[in-house]
Amino acid sequence: MDSSEQLQARFERLEALYRVSQVIHSTLDLRESLQLIVAEAVRLMRATSGSVVLVNPTTGFLDIEAAHGLPVGAQKMKLRVGEGITGWVARHGRPARVGRVAGDPRYFALRSGVGSELAVPLRVGDEVRGVINVDSDREDAFSEADEELLGELATLAAPAIRNTWLYEQARSKARLLESLAKVGQIINSPLALDDTLQVIAREAKKLLSAKMCSLMMLDESGRSLVTRASAGAGKSYLSRPPVNIEESFVGIVLRRRKAMQLENVQSSGRYQNVSVARQEGLVSLLSVPLLFGEKATGTLNLYTGEPHTFSDEEVRVALAYAELSALALEKARLYERIVSVEDELRQSERLSALGLLAAEIAHEIRNPLTVMKMLHHSLNLEFPPGDPRHTDVRIMGEKMDHLARIVERVLDLARGQEPQVAEVDVNRLLADLTLLTRHKLKASGVALVQNFAADLPLIQGDATQLEQVFLNLTLNAAEAMPQGGTLTVRSRALPLGVAPELVTHVLVRFSDTGVGMSEEHRRRAFTSLLSSTKPKGTGLGLAIVARVVEAHRGQVRVWSRLGKGTTISVILPLA
Repeated sequence: MDSSEQLQARFERLEALYRVSQVIHSTLDLRESLQLIVAEAVRLMRATSGSVVLVNPTTGFLDIEAAHGLPVGAQKMKLRVGEGITGWVARHGRPARVGRVAGDPRYFALRSGVGSELAVPLRVGDEVRGVINVDSDREDAFSEADEELLGELATLAAPAIRNTWLYEQARSKARLLESLAKVGQIINSPLALDDTLQVIAREAKKLLSAKMCSLMMLDESGRSLVTRASAGAGKSYLSRPPVNIEESFVGIVLRRRKAMQLENVQSSGRYQNVSVARQEGLVSLLSVPLLFGEKATGTLNLYTGEPHTFSDEEVRVALAYAELSALALEKARLYERIVSVEDELRQSERLSALGLLAAEIAHEIRNPLTVMKMLHHSLNLEFPPGDPRHTDVRIMGEKMDHLARIVERVLDLARGQEPQVAEVDVNRLLADLTLLTRHKLKASGVALVQNFAADLPLIQGDATQLEQVFLNLTLNAAEAMPQGGTLTVRSRALPLGVAPELVTHVLVRFSDTGVGMSEEHRRRAFTSLLSSTKPKGTGLGLAIVARVVEAHRGQVRVWSRLGKGTTISVILPLA
């Protein structure tokens, strides 16, 4: 070949590489990019078929990621590094040009009728990450110039492959963050636990391209796992009995508290429900434990429909979802405890209200009873012993004495409700109360705004009774906002003495944007347990507030206007 022909050939080669460069840089989709690369390689080499093979970092196998001209099913075949001519190139990092494959012991046939093969390493950085391979039905189909051209194509394709990998990783992480953010929002929403777990199972299945995902939880006995949520599961899987943790693979995951996987659950002796797996078409399994602190409460299970080895990245994603599932479970348990404590406080409020009500009734009865006894004695009703009226008068006197003793016992019991005084951190009391009532307020559409003064001094009081005061004021505010609104709770130090610089009291103020009170309601709100003006309920809440604050030598002040909301201020002395 003379110099002009060499220049022409070089020009054609550069022109071809330029066209290839434009083609393979036209997409950031990895599979599409690899498919373009192998198609251009087959065209430039005038080959019959070709493939791009990448080293799977998890399994170490050579996976055919893109192919052109290979028969259906050939792309699913996997080679080990070192196996076949392609595996030899991947292991040694050198090109291989074989003019007659029938005489090469390294050759591994993916299709019949192949006469010659050319394979070059695909390097990303200094590492061999794959092989570009072409073959022809003709023997000696590839020249040294072809080998050089295919090598240049591999060099040109490597940055494009690296960019698509980086892009795919970034996109995968973006999908993960978006999905985790969505699940996090759902966990903080008022959705029921089962609905939350269902969303987690669905998102994990979608992000990891799994055939099926299930969340299994320990039952009350602590010896079996039951399916609590699933995505993609069929009737056979959902109707299977609870899985014993001592006899099952997922039980091992739970006990060891570490992620584990099975390559094929349809043939593994470690999997407990092989027949179910076959009916459902489940093959590979990744199971990760649900951990909260040091406690394992269940497993997140991801199944594929074909043999698959889960990568470290996929395991990390599954662990992230498992952590969110455990968090949702713990949140549900805390919510149940909060509801229970709130019910107990409500019950305590009712009992306290009944005690105060009984005390007031006893007090109101004692006065007329005293008058009756005085009048009875002043009438000097004396009759002869044989007169029946003598017995009647005696019984009347005894019964009035009996009533007096009952009244005194009731009053003695009420006196036992005097505050058990100790140092109280009002801000902490209010913060704990917020934890108890936040779900109720949220369900009522009430936004809570807190403004607690820093370094608020401690007061002397009964924490239980003061908590009852603040709970009543919070719940009354919620009832006053049936369509929702805003409740603002403030605390600050307050000087009430002659020296304005001297702090003597603590002020706690509850302000709502509710319906407000009429003048009559506001005037009588705190007066008596027996004269409520509330259209609904017993009317005991504000009366209890008044009694408790009075017992603490404090004050209650109220400001309210119809349609403008209500502000109730509780002022408590420091000592």
